[in-house]
Parts: sequence; C-alpha cells; structure tokens
Amino acid sequence: MVGTATLVTLVIASLASLFMAWSIGAGSSGSTPFAPAVGANAISVMRAGFIVGILGLLGAILQGANVTEAVGKELVVGVTLSPVAATVGLLVAATLVAIGVFAGYPIATAFTVTGAVVGAGLAMGGAPAWAKYQEIATLWVLVPFVGGGIAYGTAVTLRDERVPEGVAVPLLAGIVGLILANVGFVLLGPAGEAASIAGTIAAEFTGPPLLVRAAVSLVLAAAVALALAQDISRDKAAGQRHFLLALGGLVAFSAGGSQVGLALGPLLPLLDDTSLALPLTGLLFAGGLGLLVGSWTGAPRMIKALAQDYSALGPRRSIAALIPSFAIAQTAVFFGIPVSFNEIIVSAIIGSGYAAGGAGVSREKMVKTVLAWVGSLVLAFTVSYGMFVAVDAVL
Repeated sequence: MVGTATLVTLVIASLASLFMAWSIGAGSSGSTPFAPAVGANAISVMRAGFIVGILGLLGAILQGANVTEAVGKELVVGVTLSPVAATVGLLVAATLVAIGVFAGYPIATAFTVTGAVVGAGLAMGGAPAWAKYQEIATLWVLVPFVGGGIAYGTAVTLRDERVPEGVAVPLLAGIVGLILANVGFVLLGPAGEAASIAGTIAAEFTGPPLLVRAAVSLVLAAAVALALAQDISRDKAAGQRHFLLALGGLVAFSAGGSQVGLALGPLLPLLDDTSLALPLTGLLFAGGLGLLVGSWTGAPRMIKALAQDYSALGPRRSIAALIPSFAIAQTAVFFGIPVSFNEIIVSAIIGSGYAAGGAGVSREKMVKTVLAWVGSLVLAFTVSYGMFVAVDAVL
C-alpha cells in the first residue's frame, strides 16, 4: 500500500520528469538532429521540429532502456535515490535546461542531469561511482575531438575535387548503413533484450556467427550505398538532400533513445517498489511523449540557433557533421552512457565548418557554449546538493 505522502512525492517527481522531458525535447534532442539540414536549407525549421518529435518518440521506446537504467541506478553507489532526491535533481536540471532554451544557448543536458543526480545522491549519503564517472568522462572528453575530427576529415574529402562526389557520398551512406544494420532494437530481440537487423537475419543462416553477421552487414551496407548512388545519378542535388534528411532522421531517433533516459532515470528507483511497479516500455512511451511535445513547442528556437549561429553549412558539410553524430550517439546508447547531443552536434558542426577555413564559425559562441556546458555541470551539482540538504532538514 502506498502512503499519501509517498504518492504525492511520486506525482511531483513525475511532473518534474515530464518537465525535464519537455526541456530536453525543446533543447537537445529536439533541436540538434536537424539543425545541419536546416542550415543547408534542406528542410524548414517548423517541419524539422515536427519530424524530430515523432522520431524521438520512436527512439525513446525502442532504445531508451540502457541510458535510463544508467542514470537511475549507476551514478551513485550505496544508496537508492529517494522520492525527494529524484524530485530535486529533476527540477534543478530541467530548470537549467529550460533557461538555456529560452536564452538561446544549448545547455548540455547530460552534464546538467548527471550533475544534479550525483549532487542529490551524494547529499543523501551515497558514495561516488568512480568507475561509471570514468566511462562518462572519457566519452565526454573524446566527443569534441572524435566527432569534430571525423566531421572535418569527411568535409575535406567531400570538398576535394579529386574525389568524385557520386562515389564518395554513396560510400558514406554505406558506412551509415553498416552502423544501422548492427544497432539494437527491442522489437527484434527477446523480452527485455535488443537485437540488430544484421544479427536477426544472420540467425537464419548456418555457419560461423560472426562471419555470417559480417557478411549480412556488408550486403545491407552495399544495398544502401547502391540505392543512394542511383538517386544521385538521377539528380545530384536531390540525392544529397535525401541523404541529409535521412541522416537527420537517424540522429533524431538516436537522440530519443539517449535523451529520454536523462528525464526518466531518476524515477526508476521510485518505481522499483512492487506496489508502484510500471512496465519500462510504458514509462519510456510517456517520456517520449514529453520529448515530442518539447520538440513541437520549443525546438524551433534552438534549431535556428544551431543552424545559423555556429557555422553556415552547405549540404556536404552538413552530411559530414551528421555522420559522426549518429555513430557517437549509438555508441552512447549501446554502453548506457548519458551524453549531450548538443555537445555531439556542436562539435561536429564546428569541425565541418573548419573544413572550409572556419567559414561562418563563431568563436565567441563556441567559447560561451563550452563555458555553459562546464558551468551547467558544476551549477547543477551544487544547487541539487544544497537544495536536497535544505529540503531534507525541513522534512
């Protein structure tokens, strides 16, 4: 039987979680995936916000479990987040992200939520989860260099007149197809597990599993590359635009799978009580709806900021920015590491922008954004820690 006080706290925590989901949808997952495509004039701002909301909802349902569990149970050891701690962490993080949305600066949601949850958890008397922090910090530090570096190299290659665009772009599409073939989806796996398209198809054939799966993956990648090559041969500009929009869709889907965990993770300890048990899929659907509403109502402002303020991108540099963004996002989902899509996309946009000699890249905006990222982590931790101590003393 659930007590009245516990039920009230749970309701408040759930509302805070939905507020967090809205803030993320309006800021990180809602604005970043299609920002390069908007910057390349491949899609309008409003249409981008609409599509990214739908795809983010699907990603949340099909890929959201890993990061959700990591945020809810792996950031602090020795204690389980109480309803008060979860509510404090969510409210602090959501408020900071929402301020970033309305101010026009992409606050790193993963930094903010991680700082808030760790702050509240340590204030409860928990111990730092150093092993998990090492994983998270490694990815966060590598993202600008890996994402920006790959985007830069890809953009330089596409700009090189010696490299035929009708060959280079389909090859890049093949790489994307190879990654997509090995991404896990809950609908393809047994209950509670995910399986990939390549793995599911390979299971139908006899032979060494790894070899069969590699062969299936290469066939699927070749099919994607061939389809885009034929599209480009008919109309180069249209083919580029189609590929760019497909990439934006994949990144939007990945954003839903990653970012929903930032909103829902702190709720998991509350719902582990058998009397409050809810299916994780239903919880992910609710969080995905929060992302969708945020994308539809608040994302256009941030899409404009990312598409126009950081770098003036053409189709080729936009493609170069989205490919590493998709790969890094799926890596984070696979390992259950909370990661900021603002950090991923901004790093890739800047890297591809520098391929043209830094054309349109705002250094002032870059510096302010990095300071906002670091500041959001420190501020979220400090405020969440202090607020929990204050609320706990009163209660």
